[in-house]
Amino acid sequence: MPHSFTLSETLPADGDQIPELYAAAFPQEDLVALVEALLPGPAVLSLSARTGARLIGHVLFTRGRLEGATDTVALLGPLAVHPEHQRQGIGKALIAEGLARLKAEGVTEVLVLGDPAYYSRSGFRPASRVMPPYPLPAEWAEAWQWLRLDGGEDDLAGRLLLPEAWMRAELWS
Repeated sequence: MPHSFTLSETLPADGDQIPELYAAAFPQEDLVALVEALLPGPAVLSLSARTGARLIGHVLFTRGRLEGATDTVALLGPLAVHPEHQRQGIGKALIAEGLARLKAEGVTEVLVLGDPAYYSRSGFRPASRVMPPYPLPAEWAEAWQWLRLDGGEDDLAGRLLLPEAWMRAELWS
C-alpha cells in the first residue's frame, strides 16, 4: 500500500540520511561523494521526499550551460528512492516538482543519463543534440535524454558545461 509523503527542498537535517538513502537505493554504486560535493553548490536544486522525518527520496538538478550559448540547462541526477518505497510514484513526483521549479526560473532544457524506460514516463526523449561533458560508451547512447521545458524546438546543441563535481570522466563512462 502506498505511503503518503511530502516533497520540499532538501533540509540541512536530511544531510545525515542522504548517505544511507543512496547506499540502499544503489548498493553497487557509490554516489554519496558526488551528491555531497554537489549539495552545497549554488547551481543545484535539491529536493527531498519524506514520510515524517524519514528521508525516502532525493533528487538533484544541477544547472549548467552549453558551450558558446546563453541558455540555462540542467542535468537531472542522481535520483534515489529507498527500495521500501519504490514504485509508489515518489521518483516521478520528485522529477515533476523539479521540472516545474526549473521551468518557473527559465531553464530551457533538462538532460538526464538514465534508463529510457523510466525517464520517458516523465517526458524525456533520447537523442539530444547536447553533448555530455565526456563521450559516452556506445551502449549508453539511448540513456542520454532530454526534455525541453519552454515548448521550443530541440535546437539547442553543444557541449554541456557543469560545476566541477560533474566534470570527471569516470562519471560518464
